[in-house]
Amino acid sequence: MVRDIRILGTGQLLELQRRLRAAGHENLRSSMQRRIRRAAEPLRDDLQTAIQQTSIRSQGRSTRRGGPSPTTRPLRATIAAAIRISVRNTSGAAGARVWIDRSALPPDLRNMPKVINEGRIRHPVYGNRKRWATQWAQPPWWDTTVRRHTPRMEREVARVIDDVRRRLE
Repeated sequence: MVRDIRILGTGQLLELQRRLRAAGHENLRSSMQRRIRRAAEPLRDDLQTAIQQTSIRSQGRSTRRGGPSPTTRPLRATIAAAIRISVRNTSGAAGARVWIDRSALPPDLRNMPKVINEGRIRHPVYGNRKRWATQWAQPPWWDTTVRRHTPRMEREVARVIDDVRRRLE
């Protein structure tokens, strides 16, 4: 699983940041950050939609046993709410990053985005560690969505860099 997606133009972006800082173009710099963030927002939105629409099905028994979930939190909505964007432009990791903030997830769900992306979810039945269930998810929700958006994001960031470079010259 791709842990996070980073759109980096490290050499170009870092050089551009140095030139912006030296020239004192603070509003041009903030504009560049805003445009890079805007380029990453459709990916974040699609990732949130993808996890919420991911189908998780049980291995199943012939009888319909079970009941309501012992927790009230919706799994997919909780994961979707933890997807974040950060834009950095001052260090060696300059660029946009779309990632899952594991600290925003409950402790027992911190590995769940990775597990769902892999497609096989094994868990104790209602917390009973003597009985385990296997569920299957439609893999890979993260990887597929990131692959689909990467070329567009790279083009957008390159366009932003070219626009800023032209305005500096």
